[in-house]
Amino acid sequence: MGRVRVVRHSGLRRRAARWRVLWGGGEALVTVGVVLLLLVVHQMWWTNREARAGAQREVRALERSWDGGGGGESRTGAPAASDTPAPESDGAREAPRPAAEPAPDWSRAYAILTIPRLNLRVPVAEGISKSGVLNKGYVGHYPGTQQPGQAGNFALAGHRNTHGEPFRYINRLEPKDTVRVETRSATYTYAVDRTLRQTAAHDGGVIRPVPRSAVRPDQGYEEPGYYLTLTTCTPEYTSKYRLVVWGKLVAMRPR
Repeated sequence: MGRVRVVRHSGLRRRAARWRVLWGGGEALVTVGVVLLLLVVHQMWWTNREARAGAQREVRALERSWDGGGGGESRTGAPAASDTPAPESDGAREAPRPAAEPAPDWSRAYAILTIPRLNLRVPVAEGISKSGVLNKGYVGHYPGTQQPGQAGNFALAGHRNTHGEPFRYINRLEPKDTVRVETRSATYTYAVDRTLRQTAAHDGGVIRPVPRSAVRPDQGYEEPGYYLTLTTCTPEYTSKYRLVVWGKLVAMRPR
């Protein structure tokens, strides 16, 4: 007779325990993967959907309030700006002087930014906080910079990815592309002039009254003028650097 193989129960238990560990680890990895996928879907799709819808509601609300607000006067009663084109040369020449815009209402958007090349129409609110402004799909006005149409630098920030990503494609803007800023009293038209493809996130020079990069001093301007600055993160899906687009005021028209 052949020998009878003896199976040790301790060996079976060890193999069963290993399989349980492997199975449990696999389940955990699948669970983590599903959670990560849901987070990506939330960030890349849901936040965009919600922010864009909210931003468009705000644009329509602004338009309704302006249409019913009496036309040519601002909220402070100042007369509307003249319908005169601004010079396209550097700011050393005299530009038309618009009426002072009223102080923005910090509780909501107060202007509409339109970029025809990008098919973009989005509200502008005061401040650049994520929760209060940018994550709503709005464009934020840098506090301390000028208001639309004023001498100096009207500087804006916007998300490039997620939460409506209004500035995702500003890298596609070319010289002479138009950017319009509508307020209760007037519409200001800027023409794109220059693009700084990459600078440090802390480069505050790009939003100074005479914008000039503090990191790359060869990029920017030397003379006072009527400037527009658009800033966003670069490369896409990171916040390591900043992309900057500059424009100059070329026309203003009363509402």
